Amino acid sequence: MNAIAPQDVLLADLLPLCASALGSIRKVQDAAKQGVLQLVAPQGKIDGALLEANQFAAHGYAWLATYVEALAQMLGWAERLKEEGKLGELESLILQAAYGEYLDQIFGGIPMSQGEVVRPADFGIAAPQRHKLSSPEIAALRENGNTAAVRNRIAELAADGNFGALGLGDETLEMIRDQFRRFSEEQVIPHAHEWHLKDELIPLDVVEQVAEMGVFGLTLPEEYGGLGMGKTAMCVVTEELSRGYIGVGSLGTRSEIAGELIRLGGTEEQKRHYLPKIASGEILPTAVFTEPNTGSDLGSLRTRAVKEGDVYKVTGAKTWITHAARTDMMTLLVRTDPDSKDWRGLSMFLAEKPRGTDEDPFPAQGMTGGEIKVLGYRGMKEYELGFDGFEVPAANLLGGVEGQGFKQLMETFESARIQTAARAVGVAQCAMETGMRYAQERIQFGKPLYAFPRVSGKLAWMIVEIMIARQLTYFSARQKDSDKRCDIEAGMAKLLGARVAWSCADNALQIHGGNGYAEEYPISRILCDARILNIFEGAAEIQAQVIARGLLGR
Repeated sequence: MNAIAPQDVLLADLLPLCASALGSIRKVQDAAKQGVLQLVAPQGKIDGALLEANQFAAHGYAWLATYVEALAQMLGWAERLKEEGKLGELESLILQAAYGEYLDQIFGGIPMSQGEVVRPADFGIAAPQRHKLSSPEIAALRENGNTAAVRNRIAELAADGNFGALGLGDETLEMIRDQFRRFSEEQVIPHAHEWHLKDELIPLDVVEQVAEMGVFGLTLPEEYGGLGMGKTAMCVVTEELSRGYIGVGSLGTRSEIAGELIRLGGTEEQKRHYLPKIASGEILPTAVFTEPNTGSDLGSLRTRAVKEGDVYKVTGAKTWITHAARTDMMTLLVRTDPDSKDWRGLSMFLAEKPRGTDEDPFPAQGMTGGEIKVLGYRGMKEYELGFDGFEVPAANLLGGVEGQGFKQLMETFESARIQTAARAVGVAQCAMETGMRYAQERIQFGKPLYAFPRVSGKLAWMIVEIMIARQLTYFSARQKDSDKRCDIEAGMAKLLGARVAWSCADNALQIHGGNGYAEEYPISRILCDARILNIFEGAAEIQAQVIARGLLGR
């Protein structure tokens, strides 16, 4: 690449410019909200049927709001770095490119998925109004923010593996990050692709090391055997483990869900019995919620539990249960009120079971299971389960009261989606670094692929958008750590992070060319792993629905 002088691409007074543009773009968001409200709430209250009929506009508004929040968090990141004296040229260019590209997409079209692009006209914002809603600062960033020269300079600055300061602002978090990065480099990355190709469970010695490092009890209170750290620490740990392999980064997900369920909804006896064992890794839990014909419609679950004396007998089927065979306990969502037809008849159980083996994966009486073969995300395996009189002690009803299961589960979604957003950032980072190594090592036409602008430009934009997703994820975690409701922020982080992970993996494979399509190259695995992020813990469409309904109802 040709060296470019910083003054040729870096805009003057960048932070005030971005701050002014952010203020202006919020007016676009307000106009879009009013336009969508006219479609879905003509009488002042959201009409469910109209919301469904106008899903494209409503979900598009969720994406627009996510972009605006992401830009706000990027500016906050840059301001913190400036205060710390760490806002260098690379970080400034990342901020500039983020604003340039996202502002351009807001006015020209935001890709919700392949083939689905939402534009201002979809919110009822006509061309003359769009012109009035723009500003000189927006125009300057759109025109000069994310140019080929800017991407070229970012690629040049990042060529040695410096992808920009994270802005954690906490030495402890930096130490944790370094610790888990080393673990991934030494214990995960050298073996991840072999685990994938052989379709093997992550070895137990790796699981035990993760337990010893405190991952399973990271956010649990110290009085129950945990480390008492916040969700921001969880994001840092999850990102680094997922950068090594999504399966290892996901080991803590089920412990996070089970821990939150018990911490928030369990009896004191349940907390003291289960939380220390989850924190130490003595108990490996799994989440058993989804059914074959329900998907995200949890309110229509049919698996039932009938109380007989001091036990409940469970009958029904579950599917897409991760790590089901090797685990010791299921957080099991079932219907205890046979007359109910919605979420109000659901209850949550802490259903213990014996840990399975390769020869006998499901030895529990009244329970059967079979593996679901999948493209990626193989390290813990997916299963379908059947229950026929499977017994759970009545004392294991979470909280000791029936009918609270759906509410209890909803209380965990914020943490689970923040953790999933962090997994997405880690997978995206893995894809970008894998693509960069290949681009720097692969010689074509007498020079490295990285010397070609469309290759280095792809990688430069990955660096930018990963930072956007990361800062949005950290923001949602800080909100949670501050005991603020953050269902919308968590949904935004998960929504954007999943798209970024897929985009990075897809482009990194493209950089590999034909080799990327060969199973022997890790990028083929990373692509498969990235694809699931847009589906589990609430598909992108569900995230957009949650965000839209929440924001439009304010």
